[in-house]
Amino acid sequence: MVNKQQIRGVYLVTDRPLCFHHTLSEVVRLAALGGVSLVQLREKESDSRTFLELAKHLKEILTPFSVPLLINDRLDVCLAAGADGVHLGQSDLPWWEARILLGDDAIIGLSLETKEDYLSLMQTHPNPDLDYLAVSPVFDTNTKTNTKPAWGLTGVTWLKDKTDLPVVAIGGIKDSNAKAVIQAGADSIAVVSAICSAENPKLAAETLSKKFPI
Repeated sequence: MVNKQQIRGVYLVTDRPLCFHHTLSEVVRLAALGGVSLVQLREKESDSRTFLELAKHLKEILTPFSVPLLINDRLDVCLAAGADGVHLGQSDLPWWEARILLGDDAIIGLSLETKEDYLSLMQTHPNPDLDYLAVSPVFDTNTKTNTKPAWGLTGVTWLKDKTDLPVVAIGGIKDSNAKAVIQAGADSIAVVSAICSAENPKLAAETLSKKFPI
């Protein structure tokens, strides 16, 4: 069973084209050694079969570390790979349908692109059966395109003050601004290039992890 208390700390979101120095598998293994709490497999360009093969392989790598594997968008891949949950956006399959299909033990996170997204969620589901809410993006970033204006640090604090759910911050987070994002209220920081593009992904994960209060 997944430990849902792990939604804290460093959250790696994968991006194969940004893995300059290592294979994706090696980046994920080294990041797990460095202390990441969650890994999300994000494959925007892959066909379904490749996506599934990657998911199964990463699940094998992460299981010994007890690090949950989440799948971006694709419930079918999550189910077929035996992954631990999904990360959903505003235009993906509704999260409540995902909960029915995946069950109570699955980790389900939802991206919020605007404050209106949160207010709408509260109107329809005042106590949503979600495991975290993601502020997306905190800062402008090249790895997340077609997004709404960035939330900024004040946006992170705004959401943290509104919800009891863990807040995941994503978008443009790196070593130089991670501590400010955590101080603004993020329970977890989701990073892409800060680990994927690092020469030493293990050290990058360790360095980011140390920015959280003990």
